[in-house]
Amino acid sequence: MSELSHVNRAGEASMVDVSAKPATARAARAEGQIRMSADALRAVRDNTLAKGDVLAVARIAGIQAAKRTAELVPLCHPLPLADVQVRFSIDETLPGVRCEAEARTVAGTGVEMEAITAVSIALVTVYDMVKSVDKGMIIDGIRLLEKSGGKSGLWRAEGR
Repeated sequence: MSELSHVNRAGEASMVDVSAKPATARAARAEGQIRMSADALRAVRDNTLAKGDVLAVARIAGIQAAKRTAELVPLCHPLPLADVQVRFSIDETLPGVRCEAEARTVAGTGVEMEAITAVSIALVTVYDMVKSVDKGMIIDGIRLLEKSGGKSGLWRAEGR
């Protein structure tokens, strides 16, 4: 069994020392979705909710979340993000909204957590803005799709 990277020799949670790792270009993409009623999806698509443009607000929330990942996830390193993109697509077959986020940096550690956090908070923001129409929405499928850079190079999720 391999050693856990965030546990020190005394068995305590510990931040990984990345000071000796070279700064390289790194990127990560993540996805997730929120399923909702057809009425709720129509309100999102037609931009008729009282709180405003759901996807515009959720995009900003996702970008902000990526920038604050190290404050939210205790052992994450703060990273100088070079780019964060949050994209949405309406999916009538769910019915709901799909979200994909991409984060980029040049650093000694990767941006997987930033991409996953961006998707998570963007979808939670959609929920917050649409809950007046549908409290039974389901957020699921949040996962890493791809990461590149660093010692381990390119990784892609199965089926991608």
